[in-house]
Amino acid sequence: MELIPGLPNDIALQCLVRVPYNKFSNISSTCKDWKVEIHSPPFFRQRKAAGCTKNVILMTQSRVNPIQNSGLKCQAMPVYRIVLCEPDTGDWCELPPVPGSSDGLPMFCQVVGVGSNLVVMGGLDPDTFDVRNEVYVYNFLSATWRRGADMPGVRRIFFGCASDSDRMVYVAGGHDEEKNALRSAMAYDVAANKWVTLPDMERERDECKGIFHLGKFHVIGGYCTDRQGRFGSSAEHFEVATWKWSPVEENFLRQGMSPRTCVATDGTLYMCRGGDVARLEADTWKAVAELPTEVYNTAHIAAWEDKLLVIGSQGFGQPHTAYVLNLRNYTWTGMDVGDEYSGHVQSGCYLEL
Repeated sequence: MELIPGLPNDIALQCLVRVPYNKFSNISSTCKDWKVEIHSPPFFRQRKAAGCTKNVILMTQSRVNPIQNSGLKCQAMPVYRIVLCEPDTGDWCELPPVPGSSDGLPMFCQVVGVGSNLVVMGGLDPDTFDVRNEVYVYNFLSATWRRGADMPGVRRIFFGCASDSDRMVYVAGGHDEEKNALRSAMAYDVAANKWVTLPDMERERDECKGIFHLGKFHVIGGYCTDRQGRFGSSAEHFEVATWKWSPVEENFLRQGMSPRTCVATDGTLYMCRGGDVARLEADTWKAVAELPTEVYNTAHIAAWEDKLLVIGSQGFGQPHTAYVLNLRNYTWTGMDVGDEYSGHVQSGCYLEL
């Protein structure tokens, strides 16, 4: 089998690994052998080894009202879509709509990157505000959506979730349709399209943050049913190898606060707190950089390698912008997002494609 007639296969493969990720579906439909190669497990490893992967941030972002000329971009009922940002190039684009959601994504749905897939889960119906349990998976190799297996059990919202970046998505906490905070947890195998139940956490955790860090699923902060909106500072993590939760780590955040800006990269945890970006060193959160005023009201933070992307605004209802923090020297670089991509961000994730 010759991947490209007249070329040795090793050279032909080097050509394929250099194809931009947004052209994968085109070349897959052009040649059956190319499709097999692109979908094979070694392909991504070879693409990464050649330095051809791209860092992308995927977010649920509200559309901006194009006829609104003032600096205030807030709409009474925002319509959310999925946007993709390449922080290294400054390029932005919008993904095709989730099936059945051409009029907008479910409010507060969660997005998680898994391998070459984007998983969209749950949320509130934008018309009825009913809790949704649907799962949709966008595959960047085929540029298509598919319906995944519904989230099992009680319908939940404001849960924590994270991916092992390979094939599993872990979900924990949130609250049910009666606003009861949850201890339950589960995991979704994207390749097998199956959910499995995990043991319950020790504590109820509504509006918690999920992070997959150093091979463990960490669930940080949140609050229990009888403390609505009063965030705790503890955390616990799930050991995948032993299928058990760790004892609760008290005072993990050092104070009760929303954990939504917690992220992990290169084995280290960061979060925005008190107008600064802080890094967890031993048991102490230490400020490493002051937030630019343009993103002081932080909506989303993403991490990869030695970079942090912070998206936010100067105040409620203001246009959103983005800054990238270099974690080697703690310097900021502003990004040009343009009016089209200045809407509010509810959730996001990182993928290497």
